[in-house]
Amino acid sequence: MPHIKINLLEGKTEAQKQELTDEIIKVAKKVLDYGDDAFSVAIQDYTKEEWKGDVYPNQIIAEEKKLYKKPGYKY
Repeated sequence: MPHIKINLLEGKTEAQKQELTDEIIKVAKKVLDYGDDAFSVAIQDYTKEEWKGDVYPNQIIAEEKKLYKKPGYKY
């Protein structure tokens, strides 16, 4: 079943996170043809320092071949 993990810079509201989740699930249901019960979503907040020191090198650069959308920034 699809488990969607979202990494964000800290500062987004719970309402923004919920809306993002709802919209992603709406599109994923349409594209993948699964029902609501199939999905789980996790959102992890990071500081800018954590992003630069952990997320960017370890989850973006190190796994670049798995990216379907690459970022338009570099550190």
